[in-house]
Amino acid sequence: MNSTGNASNYPLLASPHVQLYGTVDEAMYASFKDQVAAAPPDGPLIFSITTLGGDPEMARAMGDTVRLLREYTGRETLFLGKVAVYSAGATFMSAFPADKRFLTRGTRLMIHERLMNSTIQLSGPLNTLAPVLLAKLNEIEDSIRIQDEGFAALVEGSQVTLETLKAKAPSNWYIEAEEARDLGLVLDLI
Repeated sequence: MNSTGNASNYPLLASPHVQLYGTVDEAMYASFKDQVAAAPPDGPLIFSITTLGGDPEMARAMGDTVRLLREYTGRETLFLGKVAVYSAGATFMSAFPADKRFLTRGTRLMIHERLMNSTIQLSGPLNTLAPVLLAKLNEIEDSIRIQDEGFAALVEGSQVTLETLKAKAPSNWYIEAEEARDLGLVLDLI
């Protein structure tokens, strides 16, 4: 596949209906919802994002909206990553089938494990301490399950195995656009 002069093969990607940039957070989610509501009611729906990351749950919520839109309306949804699709941006990208994903030339993906920063304060009768620790362990285990579901969706339809992604994610896996295309994580570059 040609990585230069390829934009003419995908004219719909020139004008995304939903353009997201910045930190994935509640403000981005609000903008996302407004832009989806204002998008044309028919035809393919194009989403673009440029982000250094943010809240993975907001990314999952946006992705779920895309999935529901696709399932309930049958509309084609296309993803265009621009410049940087890091962390929660890759989580959002995982909501699109691999053959509906595109990157602009020079874009980089960054995939990593979910992060947790937590302090556990143990204070009180001994019989009350084990439930506190168990609750934190349950939170960690559920977060790992959510992370692995997202990782599986991200690699589905690509040449990347879930095991490979899980091995590379702890050290922040940066993937150049050409490599992402060659691995089948995206269909093509524009």
